Amino acid sequence: MTSDPQSVRPDDPVGTTTHSADPSSTNPGKVAFASFIGTTVEWYDYFLFGTAAVLVLNEQFFPSLDPVAGQLASLSTFAVAFVARPLGGVIFGHFGDRLSRKSMLVLSLLMMGIATFLIGLLPGYDTIGVAAPVLLVLLRVVQGFGVGGEWGGAVLMAVEHAPPHKKAFYGAWPQAGVPAGSVLSSLVFFLVQLMPDEKFMSWGWRIPFLISAVLVLIGLFIRLRLTESPELNEVKEEKKVASLPFFELFKTSKKSLLIGIFCLVGSNTLFYIASVYLLSYAPEATALTRGEVLLAIAIGASFDVIAIPLVAIFADRHGKRTMMLVGSLVTAVAALPIFWAMNTGTFLGAVLAMIIAFPIAHSIVYATSSGFISGLFDPEVRYTGASISYQVGGLISSAPAPMISVLLFTTFDSWVPVALYLAAANLLAGIFVLFDTRNKALSQ
Repeated sequence: MTSDPQSVRPDDPVGTTTHSADPSSTNPGKVAFASFIGTTVEWYDYFLFGTAAVLVLNEQFFPSLDPVAGQLASLSTFAVAFVARPLGGVIFGHFGDRLSRKSMLVLSLLMMGIATFLIGLLPGYDTIGVAAPVLLVLLRVVQGFGVGGEWGGAVLMAVEHAPPHKKAFYGAWPQAGVPAGSVLSSLVFFLVQLMPDEKFMSWGWRIPFLISAVLVLIGLFIRLRLTESPELNEVKEEKKVASLPFFELFKTSKKSLLIGIFCLVGSNTLFYIASVYLLSYAPEATALTRGEVLLAIAIGASFDVIAIPLVAIFADRHGKRTMMLVGSLVTAVAALPIFWAMNTGTFLGAVLAMIIAFPIAHSIVYATSSGFISGLFDPEVRYTGASISYQVGGLISSAPAPMISVLLFTTFDSWVPVALYLAAANLLAGIFVLFDTRNKALSQ
């Protein structure tokens, strides 16, 4: 970065021009905190489904299938949301670039909250037959559509309110909301799974979904108090609003879009192997219980919440592109130790595995990615570009990660291919980051 943090550079794509909004009403710290809270609530809702898919949904909605097929069917419903997320990114991005970042954030939170609450009320297969899994998939699609517009809006509100020399730091706070949501969902499921199995399987698993309604109300109260993005206001004042942001994006930013899509494939694969697949793998392959693994995930993700904004400070100082490359390499190296620690079959080993997975490996790329991806696009198409990058990246990496892991372990009867798959995904991400020139120019 430049030695003068307040200087204005015409080549800075993340809005280093003077904000036209009143600084007292656009405090970057308050905006970042509001983005963090709202993102935490949304991803709590989203991750509940992943945990439930491993623990109960196969028996509740696919009881006629054998255990492996039931697990794959349950994980498939988890993956369905990733198909809907890019569509949500396109629609929310269109209106977020043309009308309002804030309004899209409120709408995405409402969609996610209503769908999550209804999943908690949904009768199982034994009650309404095949309609149960059909409705489950439909509600999961609504969740995916809602979260498709969440990430881009929350990140851009934080980044576009931030001063030029702290884009990564403030942009990291909505990123921290993702592991925070994982912590909440893991802890709530840890508590309800302490119930007798019969009660947990019949109605106890619904509790985490139903209490989401309270969290959504809190998130809405906070988000409604946000001010609009000053950079979007500038775009409107200068009459630079793109009539069709989606087509403008493909016309002007194809290279940036490819980099944005693939830069997170390694980090995404790590997160969903650690938080979803290992919850299934460890109780079957080791002496660990599902409760111990849930608690280990919550501990690791808690440290991730702390690590993400700290790592972002280094990204602002040393360059986002550099930190993305470092993070990809660290995660590739960490793949084997994560499984070695988990395979000890002890609770301390599980905690160590999650510490390696989340604050040590995941935080480096994930903390930096919000500022990095935002820097790939001009303000007129930034909501659309950031959303499509994140959501298509999730579709090709996050969604299949648990299923690919199950298939690799089942085929080879070994965890080693799963670890190698994780390492390869991170090396691929690093290669795409190398092609970025916009963030490289900014760091210089």
